[in-house]
Amino acid sequence: MEALAEAHWSYLDRFAGQLILRGPTLSDDGAEHTGSVHVVDLDGRASAERFATEEPYWQAGLYRDITVARAAVLHHCEPAEGLPAASALVTGQWPARPGDLPLSGADPDGRLAFVALLVDDDQSCTTGIVSVAGALPGEAAGIVQPLADQLGGEPVALTAQRWTRGGRH
Repeated sequence: MEALAEAHWSYLDRFAGQLILRGPTLSDDGAEHTGSVHVVDLDGRASAERFATEEPYWQAGLYRDITVARAAVLHHCEPAEGLPAASALVTGQWPARPGDLPLSGADPDGRLAFVALLVDDDQSCTTGIVSVAGALPGEAAGIVQPLADQLGGEPVALTAQRWTRGGRH
C-alpha cells in the first residue's frame, strides 16, 4: 500500500499548480477514507477524464466511481488558522438551469471555505454545487442549504460528508 500511496502523491504532484481543492471524504467518525474529491483546472472534459482515470488509486480499484463535471469557483477562502478538523464536503445537483453565475454572496456566515457551481460544458446552465464548510456534516448541510436553494431555484437535496484537505503532510 505504501508504493501505491507514493504513486498517488507523485501523480498529484504533477498537477500541483492546477489543483484547486483536494482531499478525502471520511467515515462519520473520521477514521476511514470513503472517497476523494479533486477540483482541478484542466483544459476541457477529455483532460479531466484522463486525469481521473489515470489516477493510481482509481487504476488500483480503490474508487467505486468517478464524476467529472465542469465547475466555476465562486468562493475559495480558507481561514488563516486552517479548516477545523470537523469539516464537511456538501454537494447537491439540480436540473440544468440557465443563468448568470453569481459573483458574491457565497459565504454569508464565514464558515464556508469553498463554493463552486457545477456548470454544463458551455457554462450556460448551472447543474449543482460543491462546497466545504467548517462544521460537521449535519450542520454543514444547513449552512449550505439556503445558498443551494437560491442557486438551484428550488429546494435542493444535499449530501454532506466529513472531509479533510488533502496533500503531502
